[in-house]
Amino acid sequence: MELLSSVILCLCLTAFPPQVQADKNSEDVRCKCICPPYRNISGHIYNKNMTQKDCNCLHMVDPMPVPGHDMEAYCLLCECKYEERSTITIKVIIIIYLTVVGALFLYMAFLMLVDPLIRKPNFYAQPLHNEEENEDARALAAAAHTRTRTSTMLERVEGAQQRWKRQVQEQRRTVFDRHKMLS
Repeated sequence: MELLSSVILCLCLTAFPPQVQADKNSEDVRCKCICPPYRNISGHIYNKNMTQKDCNCLHMVDPMPVPGHDMEAYCLLCECKYEERSTITIKVIIIIYLTVVGALFLYMAFLMLVDPLIRKPNFYAQPLHNEEENEDARALAAAAHTRTRTSTMLERVEGAQQRWKRQVQEQRRTVFDRHKMLS
């Protein structure tokens, strides 16, 4: 339920976004300057929303931590990058991801509700110690049961599953009960 409510909230936020500027949203562009330590001044990272042409140390670093004659040397050490991203694309991808996950959870819940209605009683779910005694009776019952049914895809899959379960039970009995490996 929480997932469904979060998906609905994300869809509402994306469908009715806040008013966006005509050129760029302030969250989508920024200038980032990384200035390493210089003499007795510790390193610092500066982030501001600026245009690409103003993305340099002289416009970013305010107030300048060094006196005027060292300002050029300090700015040469700083590395300034203009970064641009699309938050709308990020939001859309997150909404698609949450929608797919939500749909898978709903499908899982649907299968958990419908599976007991579709599934036939399992004749092969017997304890291991009774398996040897009832093996012949089950084989005859299964053969009679499969002859009377039509061959639908679901029944074929169930038949293959039952054969696989019988093989696993035989391997368990051989390995654990008789303490020897299959050859």
